[in-house]
Amino acid sequence: MLKRVSKIMVMVAVAIVAHGAPYGAEASTIQLPRSGQTGCWNTATNASTPCSTTSGQDGNILAGKPWPTPRFTDNGNGSVTDNLTGLIWLKNAGCFDTVGGIAKGTSAATSQLTWPNALTWSNSLKGDNSACSLNDGSVAGDWRLPNIAELESLIDLQNANPALPTGHPFSVVQSNWYWSSSTYVNSTDSAWIVSMDGGGSDGGNKGNNIYVWPVRAGQ
Repeated sequence: MLKRVSKIMVMVAVAIVAHGAPYGAEASTIQLPRSGQTGCWNTATNASTPCSTTSGQDGNILAGKPWPTPRFTDNGNGSVTDNLTGLIWLKNAGCFDTVGGIAKGTSAATSQLTWPNALTWSNSLKGDNSACSLNDGSVAGDWRLPNIAELESLIDLQNANPALPTGHPFSVVQSNWYWSSSTYVNSTDSAWIVSMDGGGSDGGNKGNNIYVWPVRAGQ
């Protein structure tokens, strides 16, 4: 029994040396991006107050990885690169062109789809200038619906209507809900959605018509 315990202790020691400290010790080195919030508020009145007079608020701490400057690059081909995440987004966030045989409203304001159709529409998008002024040379299958983490990465909590970083290059962003590809765990009939109005997230029934904003991996 002692030999077995000793052997286990040796294996644990080797694992720590080979892979570093346990998870809890490594967690402090992980750098998530900043939320974008730079303002602070009086905790009693909720009135705006200088961050230098507060402590513990997001705008005071500014925790996380600083955003690059510029945050976004307009690629001039209907796509925009996020220099923080490396993801490439469709510039026109309200495109209502028919893609993959799926009609998408008659204006940016009506460019909504059910979740299944949003998945197909996004996967069918291609950069041959046939839709959404996209001519980046991409092919069907390159574009997709973003997952919830990717969609939330666009949010700037300092802004609203839309809740995007100041000076962003996107066009016709709707201050409303957008689909993610992530199913809502509390109800598989729903998927996670993110509001470009205030940056919040929730679950939306997959049969509802909601806005669509495709993404693809960086090159």
